Amino acid sequence: MKKIIVVGAGKIGSTIAGMLADTGDYHVTVVDRAMAQLAADLPAGVETLELDIAVSGALEAALTGAFAVLSAAPFHLTTRIAEAAAATGVHYLDLTEDVVSTRRVKELAKSGKSAFIPQCGLAPGFISIVANDLASRFDTLESVRMRVGALPQYPSNALNYNLTWSTDGVINEYCEPCEAIVEGELIEVPPLEEREEFSLDGVTYEAFNTSGGLGTLAETLKGKVRTLNYRTIRYPGHAAIMKALLNDLGLRHRRDVLKDIFESALPATLQDVVIVFVTVSGRRNGRLLQETYANKIYSQRVGTQVRSAIQITTASGICAVIDMLADGTLPATGFVKQEDIALDAFLANRFGRAYAQHEMVSRLAG
Repeated sequence: MKKIIVVGAGKIGSTIAGMLADTGDYHVTVVDRAMAQLAADLPAGVETLELDIAVSGALEAALTGAFAVLSAAPFHLTTRIAEAAAATGVHYLDLTEDVVSTRRVKELAKSGKSAFIPQCGLAPGFISIVANDLASRFDTLESVRMRVGALPQYPSNALNYNLTWSTDGVINEYCEPCEAIVEGELIEVPPLEEREEFSLDGVTYEAFNTSGGLGTLAETLKGKVRTLNYRTIRYPGHAAIMKALLNDLGLRHRRDVLKDIFESALPATLQDVVIVFVTVSGRRNGRLLQETYANKIYSQRVGTQVRSAIQITTASGICAVIDMLADGTLPATGFVKQEDIALDAFLANRFGRAYAQHEMVSRLAG
């Protein structure tokens, strides 16, 4: 039985811990500095450890004898956890969308003795696995367009949004520069811009630039594709209000205030839907073709608890990756990109099936 340390006892961390522990193949300990978090919503069979990872040597001691450490902590703690993994030779996985943190993880992997696999969630994460699989079916690429959203099924406020994910993470991706490939050049584009509308299953959505969703795919496809971009999906009207809050009212410079507003005024919900929408175009045998992957995942019961769609998709992503690392499917050393993971292998995994069960793929020639 492999020892797994999960850092962060929030909604995602507790879901990861429960899913891994339920298999009987992993001995899971959840680490958090807040005893109140550790006492709430954690499944039976999961051990807990109250620990402030900022204390020098504390996390390193907790990692002794572990197979892997999984970060479900806020993005600003990512590098601290990765550095502890490097110091102890433990495999490292995270869920971060933060670009700067991932660059540091990549640096640590160069001299590390274990695997470093960042961005193992939904976006970045599964979205890159899908996009790379579609891209591999073409002789030459024209465009790769990636769209993901975690939305309330029943929006009831002006933002058309409920809290389903890390508040810090949402604000960060709305504020930081976004990578994109435009006319073959890797550039940075501003968040909340380049808004578009599209319809899926009769519902209209908007999508706009947000940071981090491409993961390492921009670097992987640089020089191979004319257009590559990632945009977050929301219901129409969301982007305009967020731009007013962040830009006109200056809350991008007072993120703590915006976080307090969100967490005080926006209710959380378990009744959400995750939308994954990827369109790739290119040439195959001289003909211009397009292939599209579209998938909706809804909240559902997992074990004894109802879990939100974002909990299920994010936790399933990192659990599938640790499972493939444990069985030797993935390299045991170095930096592993999400796009290095084969889509078929991911969907065949016992955790990856959370995506496959709801999969609907349409391939359109154009």
